[in-house]
Amino acid sequence: MLKVYLYKNCSTCRDAKKWLQARGIEFEEKAIRETPPAVGELGAVADAVGLQKLFNTSGGDYRELGLKDKLPTMSRDEAFALLASNGNLVKRPFVVGEGVALTGFKAADWEKALA
Repeated sequence: MLKVYLYKNCSTCRDAKKWLQARGIEFEEKAIRETPPAVGELGAVADAVGLQKLFNTSGGDYRELGLKDKLPTMSRDEAFALLASNGNLVKRPFVVGEGVALTGFKAADWEKALA
């Protein structure tokens, strides 16, 4: 089943959830801050979209940790460990499922991936 990691106060996440519901797409909703994606899920999505796109670059935690400068020298394992321990760092919505790997919400990309 499709797993969709969302943050309830995020308007983009609400839009994505409405989009899925309007199309009758079944999904398991996960609270991204309380239960960040597991390392295996992060790896699957990173393979599809790239490591950099996993990070919520507009978030306060990203800036406070200075990740703009640290990320280029960080190993994949270090990046995954950081993301798996802090859901605020993960770009949302974060979607993983059989043959599906998405971050952020762009209706055209979601239409293509979930058609």
